Amino acid sequence: MTEQPLRVLLADDQTLVRTGFRMILGADGIDVVAEAANGVEAVEAVRRTRPDVVLMDIRMPEMDGLKATRRILTGAPGEPRVIILTTFDLDRYVYAALSAGASGFLLKDVTPEHLASAVRTVRTGGALLAPAITRRLVQRFARHGSDTAALHRDLASLTPRELEVLGLLARGLSNAELATRLHLAEATVKTHVARILAKLGLRDRVQAVIVAYETGLVSVGEREAAQQSTEQT
Repeated sequence: MTEQPLRVLLADDQTLVRTGFRMILGADGIDVVAEAANGVEAVEAVRRTRPDVVLMDIRMPEMDGLKATRRILTGAPGEPRVIILTTFDLDRYVYAALSAGASGFLLKDVTPEHLASAVRTVRTGGALLAPAITRRLVQRFARHGSDTAALHRDLASLTPRELEVLGLLARGLSNAELATRLHLAEATVKTHVARILAKLGLRDRVQAVIVAYETGLVSVGEREAAQQSTEQT
């Protein structure tokens, strides 16, 4: 049986950006099912076309990408994954979008290969977490004891081992690095991560990182030996 192509919605107020991304994705076998020039159109198009992934610009007229992301991701599980598009690598609005449930973000000058790879990564449940930009963003804007943290998120539901995994995950370690650090099989690490996400009601690793900082499990500015490996990914 032939696998169904990935379905993507492009939301950006610049026609040239949408055209370029559509061409890049189409060349990689990814189907762009709809386009939107503002957040209102994006929300309506998601409901109409039910894409797998939304590429969402932050700054758009009528309704910005942050508000649109919140509306799209307030539904039941199974809603599309959202990747935020931005021209800035440290933007408080991007952080707010990640807190709202976006699976990661890309700079608009992303390479064609990275764009297609990012869409496929989030579709399969991954998160665009590896770049050091994400860690810096969280460290810059996370607030201990914030309302966002209070909503999620009782870490008391986690076992000691799960707390340890969450803390290391928040410092940027991959599953393979976690397995090495904790002397566990990688499959066991994946199980721990899945349980953490389920217990805390989180969509992916990006939200887990945010919760780890906002609850104070990991301190802003904290450094680990893992930092170097994170920055090289």
